[in-house]
Amino acid sequence: MSANLENKKAVVEEIKSKIQNAKAVVFVDYKGTNVAQDTAMRKAMREAGNEYKVYKNRLMLRALNELGITGFDEELNNTTAVAISSSDEVAPARIIAEAAKSNQNLKVKCGILNGEKIDAEYVNKLASIPSKDVLIAQLLGMIQAPIRGLAVALSEIAKKGE
Repeated sequence: MSANLENKKAVVEEIKSKIQNAKAVVFVDYKGTNVAQDTAMRKAMREAGNEYKVYKNRLMLRALNELGITGFDEELNNTTAVAISSSDEVAPARIIAEAAKSNQNLKVKCGILNGEKIDAEYVNKLASIPSKDVLIAQLLGMIQAPIRGLAVALSEIAKKGE
């Protein structure tokens, strides 16, 4: 076998292992994105613990098909980058949506969430979900609200009794 074929097989195996361990994968059309915009998004992805990389579409398709994840033939064409997160289902979608606000050329193609294909609309809905830290803070606020209200009410009653 040629060295080129071996390299391609190694890349397919790399893609498969990353997708198997991923909670979320987002495919993006980055055509027209300049270096500064791409660098900023890569930095944001790294800081969030995600990976943003460009693979050849044919190798990505082969890896997906070998994993039994199908239906990406139409989406994986032209310029395609992939954002992969093994820890947070929402982070890649949110980072890409944020980057797309300042970069009109960046467009979500589709994604994979917990091993299932999702369309661009679903990815954009995921992007609108607040981060895990914000959700925890909101939950704690909701739990504390009744207790705080009771404490204020009891304090007012105590003041009236004086």
